[in-house]
Amino acid sequence: MKVVVLGAGIIGVSTAWQLLERGHEVTVVDRQPGAALETSFGNAAQISVSYCEPWANKDAPLKALKWMFRDDAPLLFRPQWPLGDGWQQWRWGLQFLAQCNDTAFERNVQQLVALGAYSHAALKEVVRATGIEYNRLERGIAHYYTDQQSFDTAGEAAALMQKYGVARRVVNTAELLDIEPAFKSFAHRIVGGTYTASDESGDARIFTQALAQRCADRGVRFLYGHDVERLEKSGGAIQSVAVRDRSAGSGNKPAINLKADEFVVACGSYTAPLLRTVGVDLPIYPGKGYSATFKLLQPQRAPFVSTIDDEVKCAMSRLDDHLRVAGTIEVGGYDLSLDTPLAKARCKMLADRIEEVLPGVCDTRLEEQGGTPNFWTGLRPATPTNIPYIGKTTVGRLWVNAGHGTLGWTHGAGSGKAMAELICGEVPAMDFGFYGLDRARGRLQATTA
Repeated sequence: MKVVVLGAGIIGVSTAWQLLERGHEVTVVDRQPGAALETSFGNAAQISVSYCEPWANKDAPLKALKWMFRDDAPLLFRPQWPLGDGWQQWRWGLQFLAQCNDTAFERNVQQLVALGAYSHAALKEVVRATGIEYNRLERGIAHYYTDQQSFDTAGEAAALMQKYGVARRVVNTAELLDIEPAFKSFAHRIVGGTYTASDESGDARIFTQALAQRCADRGVRFLYGHDVERLEKSGGAIQSVAVRDRSAGSGNKPAINLKADEFVVACGSYTAPLLRTVGVDLPIYPGKGYSATFKLLQPQRAPFVSTIDDEVKCAMSRLDDHLRVAGTIEVGGYDLSLDTPLAKARCKMLADRIEEVLPGVCDTRLEEQGGTPNFWTGLRPATPTNIPYIGKTTVGRLWVNAGHGTLGWTHGAGSGKAMAELICGEVPAMDFGFYGLDRARGRLQATTA
């Protein structure tokens, strides 16, 4: 079988690898000059099966309303005019609000944990098979609180995770510092935390690029630097995809029509606009996330355990001689600029927080102060539930693997494996609501969003 995969991030490359493992002929298309150069490039580096709570919860509406006037807010809604594509944001927002209740929250957590556990196992399989090294640290993930009221709810969250098989436990400040001593200088602010030993961290970009190279070595065709112009639909099915070389001097060259038996769209936040051109309308909307990668000045004082800071909703992970800190979500369209006042404020917040929590450990100086921090932003393809769409669309030969929000690295390997299994007519062994799957009949059929 010939399969074309659109997108060379962690989701697309994992899909390509799993299809290759099953003996299929695969072509991967991406507009960037290499793999993992967009959303998979600079994330928080966490494989966080146990920290997968969806954004939508009963407290989210009030918090989002209060945060709308803070440039450094953890979750910032920036309303767009309800014209053109702006309507998609308003629709997404209304569907998000419908998920802000305890019943929906638990239902969504169960789905995310199921996919996370399946994906973590799939990642370990790939690592064993390939030997890929990616600054992996199997030290678990900790989560500390600086507010007593917030910490008082940590037990409820841990209990919910335990209900679905995740060993997340509540720890006091002393236990947290035993797990990760690097936070001793900040201990006076920490009131407690949670910890899951089974989680891990590592560099998603390094992993994805190494896996893409192994795919290429075994015959997968990668068309980097190619824009997807259109999906060619005829008779209710996709017949081909038109792509065009975006390199200099290629403007007069005709588009390349790639024909295949099946087509997988794994274009992150750009999946929804592309699918709408052929009548598939999925509520996937971009959430702009930020990260900073700081050089370690005092490696002996830097944390090894990947950690979540509850107060500012950021995560930090050690990547060899650097510390990656990532956080904040800005729901406001497809803007990727880093030079606006708002973007600068959000980047500065990450630097200021690391200096507060780990003083002197990293070079957090901004460029105007003589430092060289590596700030980055990417678009997280979010659904209102935070549950991705993985499965068969209503259009023949067309599949979707997108909408992973901030959990693309956590769910990437498993999403790729599940996608390959579904294309091959198998039902993945997990309790997850795959798009287009009639589980009662054990097969795929066309469904609507």
